[in-house]
Amino acid sequence: MIWHLALPEDWLAQAPTGSYRVSTRGMSLDEVGFIHCSRSNQIEGVAQLFYSDLDELLMLEIDEAAIESSIIDEPPAPGVDELFPHIYGPIPTTAVVNVRQWRRTSGVWELPDQGPENTPVLSPSR
Repeated sequence: MIWHLALPEDWLAQAPTGSYRVSTRGMSLDEVGFIHCSRSNQIEGVAQLFYSDLDELLMLEIDEAAIESSIIDEPPAPGVDELFPHIYGPIPTTAVVNVRQWRRTSGVWELPDQGPENTPVLSPSR
């Protein structure tokens, strides 16, 4: 599994279309050419670096086997050695197996004990 951090409004706007096309905060797949994703050990660092001014995000858990586009592990920017998974196409909402709300309280990101049954509005239709 790989993960994509999403703004709630981006997911709620695109999930009904069957295809998610946001690359990263404020940028689309068409603008960037791929969708930024993370491995589980990279999620918190990405949230701290790019979303530290927010108190709520969504974590989209993506089944790599359900993605038809290429997924390439590569640096997110020139000069960065760490590799991140990048999806070179849209994410079908059927590939998103779980959507979890992630909240930051007192500067710490906290993940509630929450499964898909507790997020019916946010989880994609199957």
